[in-house]
Amino acid sequence: MPEPRIVTLAITGASGSLYAVEALRRLAADERVTHVDLVASDSALRVLAEELSLSGRNNLVEKILGAPYAKIQQHTDENIGANIASGSYPSEAMLVLPCSMGTLAGIAHGLASSLITRAADVALKERRPLLLCVRETPFNLIHLRNMTLAAEAGATIFPVMPTLYNLPQTTMAMAGQFVDRVLGHLGLPQPGAYRWTGE
Repeated sequence: MPEPRIVTLAITGASGSLYAVEALRRLAADERVTHVDLVASDSALRVLAEELSLSGRNNLVEKILGAPYAKIQQHTDENIGANIASGSYPSEAMLVLPCSMGTLAGIAHGLASSLITRAADVALKERRPLLLCVRETPFNLIHLRNMTLAAEAGATIFPVMPTLYNLPQTTMAMAGQFVDRVLGHLGLPQPGAYRWTGE
C-alpha cells in the first residue's frame, strides 16, 4: 500500500477519545502526511468533553494539539458539501477512530446522511482504504452483520483492542501503541512503534 499523503480522520461518539487524540498528534507530526481532513460528530464532541474536558466544536485542533496546524482542516459533520464528500477530492485514506455502532450502521447501509458517512461512502466507491476502529462490547448480531457488510464493501474492521504484550504502563501508552498499529496498516509505520520480534 502506498503511503497516504492526504488522510481523513473522523471521530465519532464512542468511548475512546484518547485514541483519536493520539492519531491526530501522530498525523500532525508525520512529514509524509501533507494534509489531514478532520471531522468530529456532535456525539464525538460530547465524548471529548466528558473524557478529556475538551469542550466546544470551534478550534478543536488547537485544543487537542495546543496550537493550530496549517495542514489540518476541520469540518463540521453537517457540511456535506465539504471537499471529502466528493470522489474527485484526492483523499488517499480514511480512518474512523473511534467508530460508533451508529456510524458503522450508516456506513454499512450507505446512508451517507452526514459528512462522516458520506466521506466513508466515497472511500468505498473509490476503492480507497477505509479503517473502521469500532468500539463497543459486547457486540450484538446487528453489530456483527453491519461489520460484515462494511467489510464486504471494502472497509477494514480494526477494533479498538490495545495490546498488552508490550507491557504498557499508562493508558496513553496503550492508546499510542494501538494508533501506531493503525497507521502502520495504512502504510505509515511510526518511529518507535513496538514490534513483537518473537522469543
